[in-house]
Amino acid sequence: MSLKLSFYGGAGKVTGSNFLIEGSKGRVLVDCGIEQGADFAEAEVYGPFPYDVKSIDALVVTHAHLDHVGRVPKLVRDGFKGKIVMTPATRDLAALILLDSAHILAEEAARLGRAPLYDANDVEAAFALVETLDYHVEKEVAPGLSAYFRNTGHILGSASVRIKDEEGVSVALSGDIGNSPSPLLPDWEPVPDADALVMESTYGDKLHGQGDRNLLLKESLQSAIKRGGTILIPAFSMERTQLMLYELSNFFADGSLPKIPVFLDSPLAIHVTAVYEKWGMTYFKPETEDEMKREGSIFEFPFLKQTLAREDSEAIERVSGPKIIIAGAGMSHGGRIGRWETRYLPDLTTTLFMVGYQAPGTPGRRMMEGAPSVRIAGAEVKIQAKIEKLEGWSAHADRDQLLAFAEASLPQKGGHTKTIFVAHGEPSAERHLAQRIHDYLGARAIVPEYGETWIVEKDSVKKV
Repeated sequence: MSLKLSFYGGAGKVTGSNFLIEGSKGRVLVDCGIEQGADFAEAEVYGPFPYDVKSIDALVVTHAHLDHVGRVPKLVRDGFKGKIVMTPATRDLAALILLDSAHILAEEAARLGRAPLYDANDVEAAFALVETLDYHVEKEVAPGLSAYFRNTGHILGSASVRIKDEEGVSVALSGDIGNSPSPLLPDWEPVPDADALVMESTYGDKLHGQGDRNLLLKESLQSAIKRGGTILIPAFSMERTQLMLYELSNFFADGSLPKIPVFLDSPLAIHVTAVYEKWGMTYFKPETEDEMKREGSIFEFPFLKQTLAREDSEAIERVSGPKIIIAGAGMSHGGRIGRWETRYLPDLTTTLFMVGYQAPGTPGRRMMEGAPSVRIAGAEVKIQAKIEKLEGWSAHADRDQLLAFAEASLPQKGGHTKTIFVAHGEPSAERHLAQRIHDYLGARAIVPEYGETWIVEKDSVKKV
């Protein structure tokens, strides 16, 4: 028996995760993400899927980031009627992010005079197909194919998935692997029971840096506050925002920072934080669960203002003196952060914190690389602000952590993975990590290309 594995996204790119696994009876997609950094508001960016959508029995989702779920409603719009499987926390988060995405798509489509990629009705139709699956539970998701989730410590509810046929041939896909240890989530779990492993390589050629990331964040914030200006933190609504709130709460509580106003200026992030509060006692690491029991909330503090309404957001500008604004999008390619970057980036007293991955082509990537100006909402904005790059706060594992994840799957560590596909990264990162897996671990590592199909058997992996 064998499984066919095809790469229809996340090969040679960090975003757009989309993999097809076919057994003798059933067909399963893993993730159906959007390519961030592209103008995904334009429907022409994404034509028909490169497979028969109606023939897919199930879609398994590793986690709720748009580059893993962003095209799920389009899949349903195009005729998919199978089940959609994800963890309970991923269900709640994905519902929020996809409704938010549909709203943005509608606005952009109206501006461009084009049809949106999908709308809120498609999101609703997609969630009518959702079934939840907890970690460490084997479940048949398609004829002859079962799925098994493990925690990856990336964001709330994130998982690797192992797909197995009736003869025991299996392929595992890592999804995104967390930057462990995390203040909130347990460490990633190894995947020792797959014949082939597809793993991410976002930071496959980079280290997050040595030293205490909490100390670096605290010292950088102290310096920024002394500058007397506004502190901007473009933060992803899931995980990064909650980490920033958690650390800020601790810094203010122990007196490390003066008590200046903090604005969470993102309706999506506000709702996501509520989901984190809801599921914290189920998904957080034990010591963080104990902290929640003692304090009730680990994200709130007295001078935090959450600005759901637009008029409350607009009032932030009238607050004088140093202040912190946390807003999305995390790559500065949409959302309310654009308003604040337009207003404050030309100011020498402003500090902009980059606390996550910035995809090529995004305004955040250009700012991180030192561009003197950046185009935001159609206008060129001069950058006089100080840019602080704190990559240690990424939710992705770095090169050495990825190598450890790969090693844990191999026979010498008790696993039986025979081939590792290095995907979901920029080409240089994929190649670098694959070479290290080969040189340091003595394992077969393949960098797949878009559209390739491979046959996975118990004792061999070969290209079609």
